[in-house]
Amino acid sequence: MRLETLTWVVMALGVLASPSPEPQLGASIFADLSPAELRAVQSFLLSRPELGLGAGPAESLASNSLFLVELQVPRKSQALQFLDGGSPRPPRLARAIIFFGEQAQPNVTEFVVGPLPRPSYYRPVGYKGGRPVPFTARPVSQLEYRLMHRRLLEMLEPLDRLLHEATGFRYHNCSQRCLTFSDAAPRGLGPGERRSWLILQRSVEGHFLHPVGLELLLDHRSRDPGRWALQQLWYKGQYFASAQELAGRHERGELAPAPPPRPELLFSTYLPRGRFGTGTPTDVHGAKVCEPQGKRYRLRGNLVEYGGWRLALRLRSSSGLQLFDLRFNGQRLAHELSVQEAVAFYGGDTPAAMQTKYIDSSWGLGALAHELAPGIDCPEVATYLDVHRLYDAAGPVRYPRALCLFELPTGVPLRRHFDSNAQGGYRFYGGLEGRALVLRTTATVYNYDYIWDVLLYPNGVLEAKVHATGYLHATFYTPQGLHYGTRLHQDLLGNLHTHLVHYKVDLDVAGTRNSFEAVDVRFENISNPWQAGERVVQPRLHRRPCRSERQAAFPFGTALPRYLLVSSPTQRNRWGHPRSYRIQYSSQADRVLPRGWKEEQGVAWGRYHLAVTRHHEKEATSSSLYAQHDPWQPVLDFESFLRNDENIENQDLVAWVTVGFLHIPHAEDVPNTATPGNAVGFFLRPFNFFDEDPSVASRSTVIVRPRDPAAAQVEIQRWTPASPGPCVSAEPFHYNGTYWQE
Repeated sequence: MRLETLTWVVMALGVLASPSPEPQLGASIFADLSPAELRAVQSFLLSRPELGLGAGPAESLASNSLFLVELQVPRKSQALQFLDGGSPRPPRLARAIIFFGEQAQPNVTEFVVGPLPRPSYYRPVGYKGGRPVPFTARPVSQLEYRLMHRRLLEMLEPLDRLLHEATGFRYHNCSQRCLTFSDAAPRGLGPGERRSWLILQRSVEGHFLHPVGLELLLDHRSRDPGRWALQQLWYKGQYFASAQELAGRHERGELAPAPPPRPELLFSTYLPRGRFGTGTPTDVHGAKVCEPQGKRYRLRGNLVEYGGWRLALRLRSSSGLQLFDLRFNGQRLAHELSVQEAVAFYGGDTPAAMQTKYIDSSWGLGALAHELAPGIDCPEVATYLDVHRLYDAAGPVRYPRALCLFELPTGVPLRRHFDSNAQGGYRFYGGLEGRALVLRTTATVYNYDYIWDVLLYPNGVLEAKVHATGYLHATFYTPQGLHYGTRLHQDLLGNLHTHLVHYKVDLDVAGTRNSFEAVDVRFENISNPWQAGERVVQPRLHRRPCRSERQAAFPFGTALPRYLLVSSPTQRNRWGHPRSYRIQYSSQADRVLPRGWKEEQGVAWGRYHLAVTRHHEKEATSSSLYAQHDPWQPVLDFESFLRNDENIENQDLVAWVTVGFLHIPHAEDVPNTATPGNAVGFFLRPFNFFDEDPSVASRSTVIVRPRDPAAAQVEIQRWTPASPGPCVSAEPFHYNGTYWQE
């Protein structure tokens, strides 16, 4: 290949021609723990006799067990001193969570373990305020679920006849046509409880849409499953104190007769059915993403580079996608952008529905990132990444293809203009194709599938968004249930719910010293300066600098200013404006419960569209693994971040962003909720950060100027090779912007 051609291709790719090893080395301080590191931490903790950890998987809740090992992210000050100041590399540490179930006063304790790769110490760490984590607040482990199933086999034996006659399925002595269950949370009505409402369902494809009308309240607080008990049962609108009472009522014929069991219900499957429409062949593939001349991004370890962007990538077990050291054209824009939490709060007529308030990080959002399907979840040409986890497992587990990266044609120009001469022709046409690099992962939390995206655009814009899909969390239909949702099938109610998603955005705009300002418009009524006696009403900028944390907290129920700017008080662009980035919302979020009401305290971040706070290492996350099971007295109280109302002028700031939507289920949510219309998120957009649009550096621009309109001759300027490759039309680029009458 000639040197000139090689240089041209490298310029078109928008990446550095002579990469140095330093950026990759810097990104590695944020990389997830390797399998060897996970095993090293596990072996070290198992070797400490005072921790009392067993060598194999826990077989009893009354034992000590290692639940989680993951990276302990370096303190921001340490990371920046290493990345920018040449200070020593921060020690590589791990975070470990142990369930201490063997002692008289069981608890959950978190530890920092280090240094890696050969750990030599561990030390306990606590949450702000120092309150220990109650044992009842721990996430439900796979062991606990297995014990729940075994206990239910015993407890539901009296109902075997009723269930078989009413459904054609069995829970007891079942090999085919079995029943299963889904559990609602939180597990009780106050601190220290561990009582779960369980929804019994037919175990078929899409079992979430097949409730049989029986819901059970299981008390499983004790570490001894033999002491677990059914406290209540709900069956088709009636409450019962025990399985024996319900079985007796059925035997005596005191219940409404059940219709005969139906054949296998297929409405919940993905099997094609119905008519697809006309004009679209269904036996050929649709449009695909292709890379006619290779990939235009680079991935080295956990370092991503694309079109001026550079960042470090990881997938945290508890809450998922986490990006660090986000830079554009060599300038850091943010230290961290990460998913913090996702919740779905429901309403309904059945006890499980009215109790369901899911707080999803307690289920391990990052550990629920299962394999992505090429050509469906991501394009076939995407780069797929495996991740390794030690989360509720006997050792490190590999999750294949849990992340993907790909360049996406957005289908709309990044910008364009047709400059008409108003005489049937034009002066020039200019256009820049729309492209973005997509970082994607998913999390399947029981019924719902979340698709997490971060998109990087070549003009310094970043978009974070999430699509909701998967099955509805549905309950048995009752006429009263129509106050809380939609009837979707004979015995099926789709329950209304609100989704909220929370992000941490640690912006460093032209440095770590930033201020925050809300900008909108107000109308002014002034005398017309060029017509005496007349007045002019026009919009005028209204700027509101926010000097304290409370001033920068925008609760739901109040209008959110349309421009939210994080700015450098000292750095200005060429035109004298503070260099800023704007947070722009794509959301229909609202509060999930009245402020201060019981479970709402566990999602206090959900009170605000946006809250801007001072950076503190003790305020690294807005939620915890324990919020689901003790939302009434959460170990981490987001409201405490604002309570001291610190000054936020010329400080290191963190923006806490909440997005979401209300979902009233409808017939088209069967079998699954579809992604169109079910995406929310936000943009980070430069606002006077640059002197002009930085995408003018892109070599994907096309400019067309007429040379001889009569002969349809044009001058075409482009900076990418003329032939894009075999997966794009072989026709050469042509353009004729004239118009005429016929």
